[in-house]
Amino acid sequence: MINRTLIRLKIVQLIYAFYQNGGKNIDTAEKELLFSLSKAYDLYNYMLLLIVSVSRYAFQEVEHKEQMNRVAHIQEEVSHRFADNLFAAQLEKNKQLQEFIDTKKKTWNNDLDYIKKLYADIIQSEYYAEYMAMDKVTYADDRELWRKLYKNIIMKDERIDDILEEQSLYWNDDRDVVDTFVLKTIKRFDPANGANQELVPEYKDIEDQDFAIRLFRRTITNDEYYRTLISQCVKNWEFNRLAYMDVIIMQIAVAELLSFPQIPVSVTINEYVEIAKWYSTPKSGGYVNGIIDAVAKKLKKENKLTKS
Repeated sequence: MINRTLIRLKIVQLIYAFYQNGGKNIDTAEKELLFSLSKAYDLYNYMLLLIVSVSRYAFQEVEHKEQMNRVAHIQEEVSHRFADNLFAAQLEKNKQLQEFIDTKKKTWNNDLDYIKKLYADIIQSEYYAEYMAMDKVTYADDRELWRKLYKNIIMKDERIDDILEEQSLYWNDDRDVVDTFVLKTIKRFDPANGANQELVPEYKDIEDQDFAIRLFRRTITNDEYYRTLISQCVKNWEFNRLAYMDVIIMQIAVAELLSFPQIPVSVTINEYVEIAKWYSTPKSGGYVNGIIDAVAKKLKKENKLTKS
């Protein structure tokens, strides 16, 4: 789940903080980087757990309504369709999610007011109405309902931001990336796998973790060289007038250009242009694109940049 886009974002955040804090201890900063990446994976599991928590609340609501009908001697059938959703039931039993709950002790129980409001939004939605109106539903229908609910209601719900901020300072920054992986996970679920359905792994492979550590360390240990290259390629603008965040972003981009020959120049430039648009000034994307392209051309001309 922790892909290179997320790794780059984290490195930008942590290196900026490293310099702001005096740039004294790279080992401590590296531990902070790896910790922040692990917290992103915790958020992935926590958002999956939200689906389970809403489903549990729905089951309680159905039971409560049936009990009230019995007390009032009302002969009315209460639908269990949403509460018995097969996808949500499979997710609740998932072994990896249960391990997360057991080891991290995370729960939505302290935010039951939010669960109640989210459930109310769900049952008033068009997606719920279409689902409940179907003559018969299959596992695929159950899974597709939750994909729609997550994409169109949960992902757009700003109320979650305050809840996540209380849980972790990292989580709001991670939410956009994590949400895409939750959607991918929902689509991947297969009833044949039962509780053994694999969730998205924390890292795709060991190379991604190595990428994070190597890029982080080389950006810092070679910072003077990288900043010299950048300053040599700044045109019509003094280096010391560049936004500080732009300098950090370009410094990391140059480190990636020189440290990872298997990554195309265009990929590196595009990634950091997008990061600059997100984290720095409105004009930063253009500056980063032009300057890093110039650095790459300079390095190629001097035979210092080799790409496979």
